Amino acid sequence: MLEAVLVDDEIKALQSLSWELTNFNKEIKVVATFTDPFQALLYLEKHSPDCLFLDIEMPTMDGFQFIQKLHHKDFPVIITTAYNQYAIKALKNEALDYLLKPIDTDDLKETIIKIKKFNQRAYNSNKLEKMLLKINAETNHKKITINTDGKLLFLQSDEILFAESDGNYSTLFLTDGQKIVLTKKLKEVNEILPKSIFFRVHNSFIINLHKIKEFFKTDGYLVLESNHKIPVSRQKKSDFLDLI
Repeated sequence: MLEAVLVDDEIKALQSLSWELTNFNKEIKVVATFTDPFQALLYLEKHSPDCLFLDIEMPTMDGFQFIQKLHHKDFPVIITTAYNQYAIKALKNEALDYLLKPIDTDDLKETIIKIKKFNQRAYNSNKLEKMLLKINAETNHKKITINTDGKLLFLQSDEILFAESDGNYSTLFLTDGQKIVLTKKLKEVNEILPKSIFFRVHNSFIINLHKIKEFFKTDGYLVLESNHKIPVSRQKKSDFLDLI
């Protein structure tokens, strides 16, 4: 059974949609309803329903702002609105579907079919991801797994030159010239990379020890095979020298 969360500032609208969902569909269950979008966001931080029905016109925060504030949106969002002009914007904001108020039963049935298809694709995608990770873990020459931009990258250590911090983001610089932006802090990236090959020489840099071409001890920086100049912090200098 699909679990649904409803968000609408109008109590009557919430009651009407909840009644429609529970009385005309045995495949869906309303697990929570909210008239306050801020309370809904707090709930969704800890819970992941199968779908979210979200009103657009709310006084304290509109539906589009609500979508932007969702930290973990791994469930489909269905926009509910009395205004047809929101339809295109709703779809551009990653909504799976939209329903016009008053909600038609047949439209609702079609939306539920879309929800089921979406969740089935997500389920199959998760199964495939787990299988790929398992295969990689069991391989003798294990690759580095990077989760980014909705996909998994499997990289050999010698493909990575260095990683650079950019606040809450990090960038991987590859030997072929590619740059891969990750939604991870450098500390998290450091945990992914094998310690025998990579070393954090600075708060903002992790380097591949096998890619060092020169190290200028007095000036406190090193040069990689790609000719990138990377600073070595005073705190890391002693440990770095011990490694090389």
